[in-house]
Amino acid sequence: MSVLSAFTVIELAGLGPCPMAGMLLADMGATVIRVERGAHREALYAKDMSARGKKSIVLNLKSELGREALLKLVETADVLLEGFRPGVVEKLGIGPDECAARNPKLVYGRMTGWGQNGPKAKDAGHDLNYIALSGALWYASSAGTPPFTPPTLAGDIGGGALYLVAGILAGLLRAQSTGKGTVVDAAIVDGSAHMMNLLMSTQAAGLLSPIRGESFLDGPPWSRCYACADHEWISVQCLEPKFYAVFIEKLDLKNDPDFNQQNDQSVWPKMTARLEQLFSQYPLKHWQELFENSDACVAPVYRPQESNNHPHIAKRDIWFKVNQELQARPAPRFDDKIQEPKPSPRRGEHTQEILNSIL
Repeated sequence: MSVLSAFTVIELAGLGPCPMAGMLLADMGATVIRVERGAHREALYAKDMSARGKKSIVLNLKSELGREALLKLVETADVLLEGFRPGVVEKLGIGPDECAARNPKLVYGRMTGWGQNGPKAKDAGHDLNYIALSGALWYASSAGTPPFTPPTLAGDIGGGALYLVAGILAGLLRAQSTGKGTVVDAAIVDGSAHMMNLLMSTQAAGLLSPIRGESFLDGPPWSRCYACADHEWISVQCLEPKFYAVFIEKLDLKNDPDFNQQNDQSVWPKMTARLEQLFSQYPLKHWQELFENSDACVAPVYRPQESNNHPHIAKRDIWFKVNQELQARPAPRFDDKIQEPKPSPRRGEHTQEILNSIL
């Protein structure tokens, strides 16, 4: 039995972090009913991996019949997820108050970029904007380059979907112990700032400079990526002295005076230039073989399509294909078992089945 198999989640279909949160809950065994509305592009929907494992129902939430059908679903659900701008669900008559009147134990999850209140609450925005304003984007790139981070990961997923799921799970525990539901206000601007606390603790300890490129995580030659002879990339991040010692020994730099003082910033530019020259001499495979199964903290930078070629990734069976499309298996794992995700439904596939059960 999957860990969340006893719970039912209603997800108002949308884009980005909200359906991703629904996918995480479905991956963990929850029954997730995705409520579709309006026009759609079937070809795009068919490739939407965030729909996997869910049931699909089409409702016109602007009609009295559609609204009532949704509220009937709420009566026996545990969670509702929505990702509209503040005020939209209230106008539709399916906001937290209306749903709580039907089910006081309901956990009502709200996913936005800016949050439910504040001067920008109703403004448009996207992943990059939210993490820019929260401060999370500042350390995303090396000095002298535009701040940038992998699209959606730090904001939509890290600061958004994962915090929404954390709030939902906490709300479910509260509902079980008190019989009372809760409204979860998950905002990407909040979550991405909260993720910075570990980094900010290093600033409090005097180890993080507000100037990019001058700190032990974003400036040193032993915490960056290097280009190889075949134009592939390799990552290096041997922070601790014992791992750094393995790194320079593998490169036969143990007796080089520039590399004897790991934290001496005055020699960092020379060290960086030396390492750039070294790594550019051989292809990625050479460096993989040199550092494999060592504590040098070095790893190749793979494209997702290449990742499963590595024995570790292959052994854990992280990536798989559905209809020739690559996707990752559910995470985390429970009791050391790999969860097999269920396929994505056709849009509206379960409409009649679900309506028959509630009307």
